[in-house]
Amino acid sequence: MMNFLKNFRADESGAVTVDWVVLTAAVVGLAIAAYSTIRNQAFTLIENAAAVVGTESTTLTSIDTGIDRSLSTVTTGGNP
Repeated sequence: MMNFLKNFRADESGAVTVDWVVLTAAVVGLAIAAYSTIRNQAFTLIENAAAVVGTESTTLTSIDTGIDRSLSTVTTGGNP
């Protein structure tokens, strides 16, 4: 029985597996943290961009109302 305990204590074959499991869990945890941070910042960026585009669209619409659209054809050059 004593030999079994000494051999069990000295055997390190399972220690490598435990190390890999711990390292893999750490990498997965960091990936999840990075994903959530990037996702939140991307949503904020998209919302801000949408607000700016909405403001620009309103500005362009108010400028666009003064344009005369009576021309129905456009000449692109070359033979008519």
